[in-house]
Amino acid sequence: MTSYQDDDDLQHSHLDAALWRRMLAHARPYRRSLVGLGFAGMTVAVCDVLLPRVTGAVIDSTVSGAGRSIGTYGAFYLALVVLLALMVWFFIVMAGVTATGLAYDLRRLAFARLQGLSFSFYDHRPVGWLMARLTTDCDRISSVLPWTLLDAVWGCFLLSGITAMMLWMNWKLALVVLSIVPPLSIATAIYQKKLIRTQRLARKTNSKITAGFNEGIAGVRTTKAFVREEENLKEFQALTAEMFDYSLRNSLQAAVYLPIVMSLGAAGVGLAVWRGGLLAVGGDLALGDLFVFMQYAGLFHIPIQEMAQRFTGLQAAQASAERLQTLLDTEPEIRDSEDVHDVIGRIREIVFDKVHFAYKGGGSVLTDLNIRIRAGECIALIGETGSGKSTIVKVLCRFYEPTQGRILIDGVDYRNLPLHWLQSSLGMVLQEPHLFSGTIRENIRYGRLDATDAEVESVARQVGAAAFIANLPGGYDTEVGESGNRLSTGQKQLITLARALLADPQILVLDEATSSVDTETERQIQMGIDVVLKGRISLIIAHRLSTIRRAERILVIDRGRVVEEGNHLELLARQGPYSRFYAQQFRQQSADSALRSASTQE
Repeated sequence: MTSYQDDDDLQHSHLDAALWRRMLAHARPYRRSLVGLGFAGMTVAVCDVLLPRVTGAVIDSTVSGAGRSIGTYGAFYLALVVLLALMVWFFIVMAGVTATGLAYDLRRLAFARLQGLSFSFYDHRPVGWLMARLTTDCDRISSVLPWTLLDAVWGCFLLSGITAMMLWMNWKLALVVLSIVPPLSIATAIYQKKLIRTQRLARKTNSKITAGFNEGIAGVRTTKAFVREEENLKEFQALTAEMFDYSLRNSLQAAVYLPIVMSLGAAGVGLAVWRGGLLAVGGDLALGDLFVFMQYAGLFHIPIQEMAQRFTGLQAAQASAERLQTLLDTEPEIRDSEDVHDVIGRIREIVFDKVHFAYKGGGSVLTDLNIRIRAGECIALIGETGSGKSTIVKVLCRFYEPTQGRILIDGVDYRNLPLHWLQSSLGMVLQEPHLFSGTIRENIRYGRLDATDAEVESVARQVGAAAFIANLPGGYDTEVGESGNRLSTGQKQLITLARALLADPQILVLDEATSSVDTETERQIQMGIDVVLKGRISLIIAHRLSTIRRAERILVIDRGRVVEEGNHLELLARQGPYSRFYAQQFRQQSADSALRSASTQE
């Protein structure tokens, strides 16, 4: 299973105010909702402070026999309750609007950034990591920001209001009640540290579980082919057991913390009853005021507890904020230089001039590579696995750039040409064909979104895809399923070829395009390729002899160098690496043909 590296380890032990200011900047479009949240939190705090005071006044009025005042106090109490209910409804709506809108904006920004990043960014980041940025992290940040703001405003105003009201009513009794604050703060600090630690461990394990899900589902066919179900289940159970352990520890810590806080709150009420009762018996404190102090003592621990939980949530979300902001700050390694030249019309020549290339953290892949490709020329690249064939194509397409040397297009270093223009001039058909969920028509039109239905059907006919499409129940409107799983590999390859041709590329790249299809499908693809290669620069990476023989020039690649060059007959006559490669492939394909014939006869 995947060894998934999460970034929770990098989280700081203290809040990063600068980071959260940057996160809060993403919420600027919702500043009215945030102001509304703050206003609602302040109003709710004022209501929470006034309600016990009104209740105390009603008690004092009843005891003194001032019945007329009870009606006034009752109306005021009802007004406060209605206002409190309205404010609670209002802040729920405002928090929902802010959280939903912020999550939408963060996902849009993150996805847009991912679309613009270079291929090298994806080399060392698993799919699960990227998906977590767009889902879990965005949700965590968008939910914690508005509710933290609300509780911070509400808690500060409520604590300040209760403290001020108690000091104003009887400062000596107020100091007795406030004596619970130090132990309450200490208990909160200790247990929040414990809670946040186990929460981080649980989240890190959850990331591993997510990666395991992703890998297990993606590789289900391989798992079944090698009968690895039991082993995979054991590995997954180990992760879920680890997750259970951390979650249980977190729950037990929370179960201890909450009774401590509630006990301290009850102690505050007890102190108020004890000391306030003595004062009331001596006539130094009204019964209504005693009731108010009891209410305030019971309320005092709630905002401290709520703000501590929000603070913990903010710290827990800080790793998400760091990862997401780092993603948003990431710049593409490959982008237009400041002195970009004007767009070239038709490409006449491409030259690899002493090109070297190495992937990050790896050894050299291409070494002193020199290739000249002219317009309309079809080049075949052959060589052993790992020789550098696919890397040549990736560097040509500027998915990566040479670490040394230059690639010249009509004499201009392609770093000085618009990246969008170059990659818009490319058409690619890869070894593993990829289709998007949708119809066949939509997948072909992906090559050029403004193409008409007639143009879509025309390229499908050119590559030989029209025949099998016509036999499908929905024709061109047939749904292909996720990644095209409702079609065969050969059918998907034909559609991806049609998609590439629709873009009318100046450079056509076929990376092992016929290695995953049968002989008949290969013949259909070759018929389409023969038509569209005219007048285009084309590079073909293939092991099929029929594909190699069609090339005007064959380059034999070994360890990132061109070790042999020429056409099919010339290279055979030299009795070099190409001749040996050809003989090996000829024997292999002859054996495959014999097996297929034997199977057909049976």
